[in-house]
Amino acid sequence: MDEIVFFDTMRQALWIAVVISMPILVAALVVGVAVGLFQALTSVQEMTLTFVPKLAAILVVFWASMGFMTQQLTGFFATRIVPLIAGI
Repeated sequence: MDEIVFFDTMRQALWIAVVISMPILVAALVVGVAVGLFQALTSVQEMTLTFVPKLAAILVVFWASMGFMTQQLTGFFATRIVPLIAGI
């Protein structure tokens, strides 16, 4: 395999990883900021108050975006990895 093909495949794989993880990371960020703001406004310093809503939001977003993630990953494998393995 040529170096250019290898590095281009790695670049595309890293970009797919970023695109796939973005919905979950954005949900965790938004919920974390909202809960942090709520804690700062009400002076409630409970550790589980940050963990449980963030976990729930991550699970909901993961469930909702599972089809998108699967489509992106299978598309990458079908268009990039399988042709490299088959030698096309």
